[in-house]
Amino acid sequence: MVIRIDGSDREELIRRAFQARELFYAPYSGYAVGAALLTAEGKIYSGCNIENAAYGPTNCAERTAFFKAVSEGERHFKAIAIAGGPAGKVPTEYAYPCGVCRQVMSEFCDKDFLVILAKAEADYEVYSLEELLPKSFSL
Repeated sequence: MVIRIDGSDREELIRRAFQARELFYAPYSGYAVGAALLTAEGKIYSGCNIENAAYGPTNCAERTAFFKAVSEGERHFKAIAIAGGPAGKVPTEYAYPCGVCRQVMSEFCDKDFLVILAKAEADYEVYSLEELLPKSFSL
């Protein structure tokens, strides 16, 4: 199965990722990230990165969105949009999800799950999860 989303869903996800980015808590890195996760039923869950002085308890925006959705009973997902960069500045590069976030995505998503990386609402790249995490670990 190949996942497809229409242009309006993609635009909404990117817009919501940028909105979530504004809620970041990153006093240590100064790097602000927002994510917006689309369920198979069309609901969107957003998240921002939340840092901690101990670093280990820090949570990425992508996992924040996933954990919110899963804690509400969601288990089927189509796409996620991610927007990140230095706080207070317009992103100039794409913010790729870290390895831990990619592994969380692989727990809940098929290999054709879409990952949208955005620098602006009209400047984005789209990847499948398999492209970002080939040969992923699963049981």
